[in-house]
Formats: sequence, structure tokens, C-alpha cells
Amino acid sequence: MSNIQIGLQIVLMFFVLVTLHEWGHFYFAKRAGILVREFAIGFGPKLFSYKKGETTYTLRILPIGGYVRMAGEDPEIVQANPGQTIGVRLKDEVVTHLFLDQLDQRSNVIQGEIESIDLERELFVRLLVEGEPVRFAVAEDAVMVARGKETQIAPWNRQFGGKSVGKRALSIFAGPAMNFILAFVLFLIVMVMNGMPTNVKLGKIEPGKPAAAAGLMQGDIVLEVNHTPIGKDQNQLSQLIKSSKDQPMLWIIERNKEQMQKTVTPVDIDGTVRVGVELGFDKRNVNPVEAITGAWDNTVFMTKNILLGFKQMIFGQFKMDDLGGPVRIVQISSDFAQAGLSSMISLTAFLSINLGIFNLLPIPALDGSRLLFLGIEAVRGRPVDPSRESMVHFIGFAMLMLLMIAVTYNDIVRLIQG
Repeated sequence: MSNIQIGLQIVLMFFVLVTLHEWGHFYFAKRAGILVREFAIGFGPKLFSYKKGETTYTLRILPIGGYVRMAGEDPEIVQANPGQTIGVRLKDEVVTHLFLDQLDQRSNVIQGEIESIDLERELFVRLLVEGEPVRFAVAEDAVMVARGKETQIAPWNRQFGGKSVGKRALSIFAGPAMNFILAFVLFLIVMVMNGMPTNVKLGKIEPGKPAAAAGLMQGDIVLEVNHTPIGKDQNQLSQLIKSSKDQPMLWIIERNKEQMQKTVTPVDIDGTVRVGVELGFDKRNVNPVEAITGAWDNTVFMTKNILLGFKQMIFGQFKMDDLGGPVRIVQISSDFAQAGLSSMISLTAFLSINLGIFNLLPIPALDGSRLLFLGIEAVRGRPVDPSRESMVHFIGFAMLMLLMIAVTYNDIVRLIQG
């Protein structure tokens, strides 16, 4: 496989992981009636953007995540305030456009100084037009125009904060949930592609090593070792080998539907006790029920193992040098891409679960922290002060960026040192 093909697979993998996560947020926000201003893949300067309906879709330069920008989460950039002279355009006696600049270049507009304005709840603007106060109703989907750019207004019932705690929590939780759903679907695909493991099967035999000396051959199925049934448990076979250095082991294998016995003596090879053989699986096709059950079991098993890894990291059982970042992930992805499509799909499922769990951690700036703030609001009966919550998320995001820089530095050092 060429480097270009490997690179395209890695880019596609990250694109799918981020896009599905953000789509979960996007879909349930739209279902709740929240105005979604932007659906972004990546951070930093825009590479590409287009607008469809109410939402601007953007691709940004730093491929380290994405976001869905909902109305009301951040202060509005474009505002109209009392004392400001603006122009309004009407349709059926209702304001559809509010022009904040270049008024002399606008046609079919009424100009006036703002006496009072409410674009969140009552939806009106009161202007002094030629010295006389005139009150205009404003449409729910009216737009403000400034510096040649249109920004749709966000009435309270279209803002994130204007929805119930339950709807807001669902729109946030939906992102990580999509990662778990994606992992399940990917494991389901792998189950259909690869089938169900039934027995340990020998792969490549290293010449001159104990397995070759004992007469083992590629394709042999391992039934028993030292009277211990092996089945499909590769780990059990590996542990038996490691614990039997320089001790003859009785292997019962199946070759061409015929059982035979072989005596294999593990030895120390480059610091590891082994016999010089690659382990694989003998497999069979699966029915739909087996595929679904197997995919579910794989998802649960992987989730438990990743949670254990996070627990070890939180309680200091991992050193900082053990952590890997984007460069390390790309290296691992390259190895999996070369191993074949099913390996790449399995890695994508693994990373998807990682992304889902990581986002649910109660770390500022992540989905878990936002869910925690909503939980506090549900208990208190009122939200946490928005400015304080924003500050917490800002500090958390800065810390995550510092962590990203640190682990990327580790990756580069490991790469240089080989």
C-alpha cells in the first residue's frame, strides 16, 4: 500500500470520527429547535465554508476536533443598541432585515435611531423616524447585516439556554453517544468480514526456531498444550509458552483434519520466551444474531479496557512519557492501515470509543463538564452564572491545548530517538 493510500485512510478515519461526533450534537440541537450557527470540523482559520439554511458548514486548518456553535452559548458578536442609527426592511409590515452600517447604500429601508429594542423575547424595535417614535415587529428569522455579512437573530426560544435541561443535556450527550454507536457498527462490519474465531491457528513459522524444529507448520490448528484446551484463547497459549522456558511442551494440533502430537520447547529469543510462530485464528462465517452479539461484546470489552486505562492514568499509574498524541496515533494508524482494511476498521472503532469516553470526563471544555454544569442547574433550579462557566471552560480548553503540546513533544522525541 502506498504512502498516499495510507495517508488518505488516516485522514478519512479522523474525518469520520469527528464528523459523527459533531453530527450527534447537531442533530439533537436541531430537533430541540436550537439555532445552530456553525458546524465546524477542525479549529483555527477557515479553509472552506458554505452556508445551507441557518447553518454555516466550515472546514478549518487544525484537524484536532470540531464543534457545533449553538445560539446563546457565546455572546452575540453583532448587536444593535439604543442610540444607534439603523435601517430596517419590512415584509408584510414585519422587519426581516436590520442594517447596521452603509445605510446610504441600502434601498427600500426605513432609517431611524433606536429608542428600544428586544430581539430575544418580545421581538420588536422602536425607532425615532423623522422625530416620531415608530414600533416595528421583528420576524423570528430576521437577519442583522453588518460589514456585508448576514447574522440571523436568535430569539430566546431558539437559544441553547432557552431549552429545558433535558433537551440541552441530550444535545450534548449525543456527541459521545454517536462515538459508541459508530464503534458498534464498525465492529459489526468486522464481524461480518472476518467471521467468528473458533480456534488458534498458526501463522508464519520462523526458520530455525523451536516451532520449526518441532515440525509445526503454518495453518496448523492448536487444540491442546500440556493437556490444557486452547480453543480461541491466544492469550492463554502465549502465557503457557512464556512460563515454560526450556521445558518441553506437548502440543496437540490438527492438520488436514488429522490430529497429531508435537513436542515444542520454548527458548529465550531476544529477551522474550517464545517458540517462533505467529498466532492467528481459524474462523467461520457468522449469522446476523452472532454478528450483533459479537459486535456488542467487543464494544463492551473495549469500553471496559479503555476505562481501566483512564483510571490508571488518573491515579498516576502512567507516566507522562507513556502518553501519546496525534503523531503517535498517526504512526499506529499507519501500521494498522498496512495490516489491512479490517485492522483499520477495528482501530477506528477503538479510537471512537476513546473519543466518546474522553469527552464524557468532567474536564472543563469537554462534554462531560458541560453535562456536570447542567446537573448542578437541575439540582439548584437555576443555571450557574454563564460568565463563570465560560471562564471554567476557557481555562480547561487552554489546559487541554498545553497537554496536546506536551504529548506531541513526547511523540516527536520518540520519533527522533527511534
